[in-house]
Amino acid sequence: MKYIAFACLLATVLGACVPDSTPQLHQLIEEEWAYRTDTFDVWKDQIWEASDDEIIVAKTLALEERKAAYWRTCLEQLNTINAEHLTADDKVNLEMLKFIVKNDIEAIELGNHLIPIQSDGGFHVGLVYFANSHIFEDKEDYEDYIEHLNKFKKIVTANIGVMREGMAKGRTLPKVVLQDYESTVDPHIVEKVEDSYFFHPFTIFPSSITEAEQNELLQAGKQAIKESVIAGYRQFSDFLKEEYRPNANEKIGIGDTPGGKELYEQRVRYFTTLDMTAEEVFKIGEQEVARIRAEMETIIADVGFEGSFADFLKFLRTDEQFYCKTPECLLKEASYLAKKIDGQLPKVFNKLPRLPYGVAPVPDAIAPKYTTGRYVPGSYDDHRSGTYWVNTYNLPARPLYVLPALTLHEAVPGHHLQISMSAELENLPEFRNLTYLSAYGEGWALYCEWLGKELGIYQTPYQDFGRLTYEMWRACRLVVDVGMHYKGWTREEAIDFMASNTALSMHEVNTEIDRYIGWPGQALSYKIGELKIKELRKHAEEELKEAFDLRGFHDLILSKGSVPLFVLEDMVEAWILESY
Repeated sequence: MKYIAFACLLATVLGACVPDSTPQLHQLIEEEWAYRTDTFDVWKDQIWEASDDEIIVAKTLALEERKAAYWRTCLEQLNTINAEHLTADDKVNLEMLKFIVKNDIEAIELGNHLIPIQSDGGFHVGLVYFANSHIFEDKEDYEDYIEHLNKFKKIVTANIGVMREGMAKGRTLPKVVLQDYESTVDPHIVEKVEDSYFFHPFTIFPSSITEAEQNELLQAGKQAIKESVIAGYRQFSDFLKEEYRPNANEKIGIGDTPGGKELYEQRVRYFTTLDMTAEEVFKIGEQEVARIRAEMETIIADVGFEGSFADFLKFLRTDEQFYCKTPECLLKEASYLAKKIDGQLPKVFNKLPRLPYGVAPVPDAIAPKYTTGRYVPGSYDDHRSGTYWVNTYNLPARPLYVLPALTLHEAVPGHHLQISMSAELENLPEFRNLTYLSAYGEGWALYCEWLGKELGIYQTPYQDFGRLTYEMWRACRLVVDVGMHYKGWTREEAIDFMASNTALSMHEVNTEIDRYIGWPGQALSYKIGELKIKELRKHAEEELKEAFDLRGFHDLILSKGSVPLFVLEDMVEAWILESY
């Protein structure tokens, strides 16, 4: 045995015998996740135990520096791991954790945390999401809900402190997207607790809770809503109107703020998960806009429309045949399309998720400034299906010709299928189950819009034009996002570019441009991810020829959950070699 040990030692020195790093990796994964969830979970940290506002703010700001310091040490340790003897799954785990931790460090160092709100969301909207998705089956569920409500005012105080720090450093949400921002806040400032959006669970107690317990929970809920929720929203509203908006940046691009161009380049790398520059993204966007525009012009000619491209867009935006007159009509159309697509899925997938999904309107509390549609994940553990949200606010801005593409993207085979399949994967570390990378997830969903052509979902030239206008929408994002945040474009230039190249309604155009202004870089992930998946499919088809299996390719893409695109490239190359 000692001769074997000596041989291995000699081989190690010569570089031929590398020790297995699996235990080290697993320990780091467990430690990092425990740190992230237990030590610095915003609902648990000692910050929320403080009663003095100044202490809450000071600890919140200090917390970011402590996080960055911890993750620097973590990244140093991850970089010492040799991947040679790791399994394929652990190699993905290693690359994923390194990518996430590196982003967390850079984002803090560059001050990304100083703007904790976007044009259509933020910490204050997070409470709406929580209330909407929380399960109420027993007394403990209600107590957990009340605990969250009671902490809201401190969360507001903490985030106001962070935003003030951002103001001092010239880093704020631009003033233009803060106009009427209180529409996401003021509806929750009500005179009667019973009129609060958050009171509804206290009107429908399950029978398992006794009458005495119901009364106890009701009183505790009323107090939490009055003293924390309503008071917190009022505090935030006053801050927005009196302090934040008057002192917000006049220019729209993050590149115009101190250190902003460096932060934007970092956001590009994070949201594309590739080593791309802003200039490279901009050029790809211009190329895609030109290609898609040519396809659009072909459809206009095929339907025999007489007039310019702009005239055709005006026709699509104003002709009553393309719009529902009631929310029920729009929801029924979306539901019909969803079930129609369901029936086509076995043609291109071997595996499908067990979890069902439903169709529902975007909640009224957030609908006015919300996007056209969104997927809300479900959970078997919480006895909750997935939900395809359709925005029924302002029906003249919700054309039916884009509904097939929207449904393919948000429901199936887009977000519901991908996210639900990911949730069913076994033996993944928890950080993998709860990590969503936009370039992968949104890239997949946009690829699914294109896949709808193969599934026969687009039945009219107008629906196909709707698909193209959605694809053009994502291509335009590459141009306008970089344009505004890196090249100094004005909001008007971005709106004109988007409006003149897509058939989106002007309400949607304005809402989307404001979203990009308030969330730099995120909008790039869709098109870059879609292009990468299509590129990988084409590469596999060319390499494997008649041996190419589309169902197998789709199963592969979904087999590891959300991963960076550079990891997806390695997965496809390995699959090609195995498939010869």
